[in-house]
Amino acid sequence: MTESQPLTASSSEPEERALESALRPKNLDDFVGQQRVRRQLSLVLEASKIRGRTADHVLLSGPPGLGKTTLAMIIAAEMNAPLRISSGPAIQHAGDLAAILSSLSEGEVLFLDEIHRMSRPAEEMLYMAMEDFRVDIIVGKGAGATAIPLELPPFTLVGATTRAGLLPGPLRDRFGFTGHLEFYATEELELVLRRSAMLMDMKVNSAGFAEVAGRSRGTPRIANRLLRRVRDWALVHGIEQIDARGASEALDMYEVDARGLDRLDRNVLHALCTKFGGGPVGLSTLAIAVGEETETVETVAEPYLVREGLLGRTPRGRIATAAAWAHLGLAMPADAVLAAGQGTFGFDTDGDAGED
Repeated sequence: MTESQPLTASSSEPEERALESALRPKNLDDFVGQQRVRRQLSLVLEASKIRGRTADHVLLSGPPGLGKTTLAMIIAAEMNAPLRISSGPAIQHAGDLAAILSSLSEGEVLFLDEIHRMSRPAEEMLYMAMEDFRVDIIVGKGAGATAIPLELPPFTLVGATTRAGLLPGPLRDRFGFTGHLEFYATEELELVLRRSAMLMDMKVNSAGFAEVAGRSRGTPRIANRLLRRVRDWALVHGIEQIDARGASEALDMYEVDARGLDRLDRNVLHALCTKFGGGPVGLSTLAIAVGEETETVETVAEPYLVREGLLGRTPRGRIATAAAWAHLGLAMPADAVLAAGQGTFGFDTDGDAGED
C-alpha cells in the first residue's frame, strides 16, 4: 500500500479484484441494499422477459463502490444474455465504438463504465445505435466520403457514471431507466459483511460486523476490503472468531479510525487545524501541506470529509468544522469558531473556491 493509496481508496491489486469478483452477488435477490433501485430494475427486467424483447437501456449513477458494475452483471444474468464490458476512457474514437457495436450479438448487454468520459464523436454515434440500432460507417475522406449504414442487433446498453451531471442531455434521455445508487446504512453494510464472511469462511460475531461496517464509509467495496484485512490480521494472530475488539485492533493497525477516516483524511484535517488555524485556506496550499496532489485531496479525501461534516468549502477556502476539532481531540480557538460560523458548507458551484 503506497502513501497515496490508502486502504479505503477504490483501486486494488489483481488478487484483490479477483476476490471482489467472487464476493459479488449473482442475482437481484442476493443484492443487499438499494431497495428502490432494485424494485424498479426488477420490474423493468421482468417486463422485458414477458414481452420477449431486450431490456431498455439502463443508466446507473452514484459514487464509486456502491454496486454499479455488479448490477450490470446481474442484468446480464437475469436476462440470460452475454455481457461485454468496456469503459468511456477506452473509447476515444468513433471507430472504437463501431468495432464494439458491430460485434455484439442479439440481446447482448454492453456495459460502459465511466460513460461520461467517452469522446464526443463516439458519443454522437452512440445516439443512433441506442435509438435505431444502427450506425453509419464513414468510408473515405473529404468530398468523396460516403456513409454506409450498418444495422445492429437489438442490445441493452448499461452505462455507469460517478458524475451524472457531465452526461449531455441527449445521451441521458436515451436511457429507458435511470437509477441513482445511495450510500449504504450501517445496518445494510452489516448484511453485506455477513454474506462476505460466510463466503470467506470467517467467524465474526455481531459486534465485529458492526465495528467493520461503522468504518466503511457507507460503501460495500470498502467494507469488503476492510473485512479481508481483518481476516488477515486474525489469521496471523491465530484468532478464530473476530469480535469488536479484534476488528478494532486490526483496523487501527491499518490506520482506519472509528469514523472511517484513513491517514490521508486525518492528515488533511490535522494540517487544516494545526497549520492554518482551521482555515479558510486554499485547496492547493492545503495539498502542499499534506504532501499530496491537489486532485488527490479534492477527489479522495474531501468528499467524505464534507459528507461527514468535518470540512467545509466556502468562497474563501476550506475550513475545519467544530466536529473536526473534536475528532482530532483539539481545542477549537475562538477565531476558528468565527470562521466556521461565517462559512457556507458544501461543494461550491464553480468547484475552485479558495484557490491560491
